[in-house]
Amino acid sequence: MPSTQEATFLKDSAEKAFEPRHRQIINYNIDKYDTAVQAGLPRFQHLENAKRKAHIIKWRVMENLDKLLPEFESNFLRKGGKVIWANDAEEARQEIWKIIEHADARTVVKSKSMTTEEIELNEFLEGKGVKTVETDLGEYIVQLLGQKPYHIVTPAMHLSLADIAALFHQHFGTSPDATAEELTLKARELLRDQYTAADVGITGGNFLIADTGSVAITENEGNARLTTTFPKIHIAIVGIEKIVPSLGDLDLFWPLLSTHGTGQRLTVYNSIIGPKQDHETDGPEEMYVVLLDNGRTDLLAQKDQRQGLYCIRCGACLNACPIYKNIGGHTYNTTYSGPIGSLITPHLQGMEEFKHLSYASSLCGKCSEVCPVKIDIHKMLLLNRRDAVNNKIVTQTEKLVWKGFTFAITRRRVIDFFGGKLKNFLLKGLFRKAWGKHRNLPQIAQKSFSQQWKEQHK
Repeated sequence: MPSTQEATFLKDSAEKAFEPRHRQIINYNIDKYDTAVQAGLPRFQHLENAKRKAHIIKWRVMENLDKLLPEFESNFLRKGGKVIWANDAEEARQEIWKIIEHADARTVVKSKSMTTEEIELNEFLEGKGVKTVETDLGEYIVQLLGQKPYHIVTPAMHLSLADIAALFHQHFGTSPDATAEELTLKARELLRDQYTAADVGITGGNFLIADTGSVAITENEGNARLTTTFPKIHIAIVGIEKIVPSLGDLDLFWPLLSTHGTGQRLTVYNSIIGPKQDHETDGPEEMYVVLLDNGRTDLLAQKDQRQGLYCIRCGACLNACPIYKNIGGHTYNTTYSGPIGSLITPHLQGMEEFKHLSYASSLCGKCSEVCPVKIDIHKMLLLNRRDAVNNKIVTQTEKLVWKGFTFAITRRRVIDFFGGKLKNFLLKGLFRKAWGKHRNLPQIAQKSFSQQWKEQHK
């Protein structure tokens, strides 16, 4: 029997793939990104060399994670900050709650952060009676809808302008025909007071810089800067894989991230943040960095698949993936969707529940082709499949089918014994449902290639 997650995935993806309006919106939005990215990539003089260099740096990071993380911690502590090591999501939530409870905080503003989505922080804090407001426009929109982000970079990619206008009309009484500019201005008006009223600001971090003990945040709206400036406490929640050795590495990673994500030379706001110093007038009184493991060291232990930790969350593989374009982001039911999510989620959340995501791929290789740090994603998905079989996380039916197939396909006499008519009958009887009602099964020739060859070359 398939896992609950797998059954839900199959049901939701079958529905979403044939929903015309969804296909229209997602393809329109991804096409806009594709056009911008294709215009941006030629700005690199030697793109392949840049990607190769980024790959090597991330490889060195993973090989020296046990040295770089303590280096970051030491430099961050020396500046007056505090570092919290969280083994899993529950530990991260509880440590964050201790900070908030000690400060008697009642309001939190957040900038866009996939790690906070990963540990389900919003739901946790709301359950504790703490008002939590997303300040990134896309995140704010999906928060109003009570949904999870649809895309790593663009949380509300699945919505049209008309959808968002109707949402704002329902909640705030704006015109149902409001323009994008009018909706943005309304969001700004609503969120401005939240920054100054909030007790705590929570962000993620695009990169941790080991040699300076700093957190690098890149964004387009300026909300992260406001989130880290006005509240008295700033908490940054960052995966342990996000570390880079030196400040100079941003010269490579920032352009790769922005161009592959949105086609920009550089995102509008790029901030390097550390604890507030005595001579500085702006910034929070306390700064914490939560270093989140939550399964990352389990993936690090997988020598073949640890490349998944190289990811800089640009979203390029999602935009390129034909599967993602058809079934969308919510069907994966994970924080990280698309090809990179299919690669890392089975290791972060359990192979038994999420092995099916490794099969949600055509293995066309487009994800590997567009990756700015040259993660061989489609090969990693095959290795995940291998591990699922080796660890016996497959159904008995699947085992028997492949055993029978292997027996037949390795014996020419068995293949030739069954005529084309019988083969087509067995194919229709055994694989019709798995192949899908929207596709026609291939027709097998009445005689095998071997038989035809013998007849023509007597």
